[in-house]
Amino acid sequence: MNWGTFFRWSRWLHGYLSAFAFLSLMFFSATGLVLNHQDWLDGLQPKDVMSVTTVDPAALAAATRLTDPGPALAKAVAAKASLLGAYKSAEIADGEALIRLEGTKGTSDIAVDLATGKAEIMLSRRPLLMTLDELHKGRDAGAAWKLGIDISAVLFLVLSVIGYLLFFSLRLRLKTSLLVTAASILLMVGAFYFLAT
Repeated sequence: MNWGTFFRWSRWLHGYLSAFAFLSLMFFSATGLVLNHQDWLDGLQPKDVMSVTTVDPAALAAATRLTDPGPALAKAVAAKASLLGAYKSAEIADGEALIRLEGTKGTSDIAVDLATGKAEIMLSRRPLLMTLDELHKGRDAGAAWKLGIDISAVLFLVLSVIGYLLFFSLRLRLKTSLLVTAASILLMVGAFYFLAT
């Protein structure tokens, strides 16, 4: 493969990968602003909603026979009520199971009476801006969203490398390209050295 063919394929690949990558880049750039300005979230509070349901007796009996009944109880409650988040932890004390679910949209705190199956649920739903902040972090996001973050990161890297290759394919501007690259590296190193704390 000659250089002309290589650069043609690079331009083709760069163009089609950009369709998805630029949408993803815009999302993470916008949510990055929120992440960098946490004061924008001041005054925003999750909306708490309380509800009560009863765990199915068969599901309750099956869960209480387990060494760690938390996940099974959370699943049984989810079958009867709408919950936020994924299973995080559970604590059994004094005939009661205290279960915690966490996600980007909010949290669920569940108290299940192991004798009667009565489940008290406190949903704490985050406002949209807080949810976007959590999606950027990916900390409490599900496995699918975390995979999406990884794919986006790899795409950004691939597009950046291809973009640089195309940048250097402009032979008449090679000297300028090298100077811009050197200046960019010095700027980044300087910013890291002088501005990072």
